Amino acid sequence: QLQASGGGLVQTGASLRLSCAASGRTFSSYRMGWFRQAPGKERVFVATISPNGGSTYYTDPVKLRFTISRDNAKNTMYLQMNSLKPEDTAIYYCAAKWPVGDYWREYDYWGQGTQVTVSS
Repeated sequence: QLQASGGGLVQTGASLRLSCAASGRTFSSYRMGWFRQAPGKERVFVATISPNGGSTYYTDPVKLRFTISRDNAKNTMYLQMNSLKPEDTAIYYCAAKWPVGDYWREYDYWGQGTQVTVSS
């Protein structure tokens, strides 16, 4: 089970840190990811991190602004979001998958989402 939190309403240029808490004893075995869904649009990949945290990937619009990380001892993943823009407004979902296949799709487990709203 995944629980995302940390969203909110901020102004352009502000920062937020999202958290995703996972239950269970096998968190460190899973690839974790963040996705987002803007109003009227499909859910899209944002960032992912390998099971041991050694590799990360980002979608181009968030590169150099967002940082994904994880603490396997706490069963928690994070998304540090800096220099937020209005186009970052979306519901952010955390997700998990067994570390096989493409890193940007086919995730098996999903959290409930947390709303991020960036005002101009």
